[in-house]
Amino acid sequence: MRIKLLVFIWFISLSASAQNKQLIYNFDDLPQNLLTNPGGETNFDMHIGLPLLSQIHLSAGSSGVSLYDIFQEGGSVNDRIRRSLFKMTRRDFFTVNQQLEIFSIGWRDQKRRYYTAGIYQELDAFLYFPKDPALLAYEGNKNYIGKNFNFSDAAFTADALNVFHIGFTNYYSEDLNYGFRGKIYSGVFNSYSVGNKGTFRTELSPEGPNIYRHYMNGVDVLINTAGYADLLDAENPSGIGTLSKIGKRAFLGGNLGLGLDAGFTWYPSDQYRVTGSILDIGFIRHSKNVENYRYYGNYQTDGIQLLFPGNNAPSYWDEWEDDLDRNLKDETLTNSYITWRPVKINASIDYGFYENAEPCNCYRPMGRRRYYNHIGAQVFAMKRPRGLNYATTLYYDRTFNENLRAKFTYTADSYSFSNIGLMVSAKLYNFNVYLAADNLLDYTNLAKARNASVQLGFQLLFSRE
Repeated sequence: MRIKLLVFIWFISLSASAQNKQLIYNFDDLPQNLLTNPGGETNFDMHIGLPLLSQIHLSAGSSGVSLYDIFQEGGSVNDRIRRSLFKMTRRDFFTVNQQLEIFSIGWRDQKRRYYTAGIYQELDAFLYFPKDPALLAYEGNKNYIGKNFNFSDAAFTADALNVFHIGFTNYYSEDLNYGFRGKIYSGVFNSYSVGNKGTFRTELSPEGPNIYRHYMNGVDVLINTAGYADLLDAENPSGIGTLSKIGKRAFLGGNLGLGLDAGFTWYPSDQYRVTGSILDIGFIRHSKNVENYRYYGNYQTDGIQLLFPGNNAPSYWDEWEDDLDRNLKDETLTNSYITWRPVKINASIDYGFYENAEPCNCYRPMGRRRYYNHIGAQVFAMKRPRGLNYATTLYYDRTFNENLRAKFTYTADSYSFSNIGLMVSAKLYNFNVYLAADNLLDYTNLAKARNASVQLGFQLLFSRE
């Protein structure tokens, strides 16, 4: 049972990592660059994404443990589970992110502004490791007399939604480009449980009817859900009716919210480039198909004192259950609630060298000299319930010719200090295809990987002669 619990948690975490897209960021040959920085550059004048194929992104990760830590050969599996349990903290986490671009288009006007519009679907789940509840479930309380087990360690968020967006990138001068993107979030499903309270503690009580006394103090656990209950209540939860409900919610029939992205590109000189962006400053208000589950109260028990009066023994379990229900209440609520989107911040500086001698098409933004090689550094931060998660990347960006370009990255983050990534973008006439993947060193044995990410896409790119 213990092994199954650990496998289940890990499987959830790998079923679809942070949303850091360090391989795409600053890659001006791809329109997806603008999704990471609305003020980024574009080395084309129009794009049309192939529906459902222009961006397919999957990533997952665990900051504290890998499958290899549990199931490597040699020794006892239970010992490895116990070591992993004690090694992890309440700040360790499991995460899943998946994105699918449904529709994407962009075009440049006569004033060099580049406009974009599109729709993408996103699934994002984030679970903090519930250290105290997991320790209590695995070890029991026998060896932890007097220790408080905190229910506040349990915290998670999960979202499935469609994002409708429109934005522009404005050529301000040869040194500065900036842009904004507005978003409408259409929620399909949400589950949110953060800020739980309460403790469980066991004390010795030799004077009582039992040697132990158990306390549950200040318990207040709340799980908010939207878009979940009515799917379970459906007569055919896996049929066409359910798919129809999900489709309506995805296309502006669900819980709605608003968001904003902003970014810039600045050239202190021809060879140096500084960029920055802030993404998903926004919220969703959940008021449709809401069910919230709350469990709260205080409870003290000395356990069950067994009596043996023959065939007339009392129903101990029923009595204990009734006593528990009198002290710890559970409620199902339908109150609306608001969730804030996980804000993401990018910043970078890079240096270009080995100048491209081809004539400059000065219709394109900035009108700057172009270079075959760029080396640089990028910092990424993402807001989560208990603070920011960070990643730092060093990269080398190489343009081989007008049809082939690659980017190599080294990233240090919450998962590892050995994340090597590679992206290749190729173009045949107006048709573009790209493939990006990171943590390449772990691909020979994925069980050792704490984080993995892959992204690919297909689109048409057009440039004025």
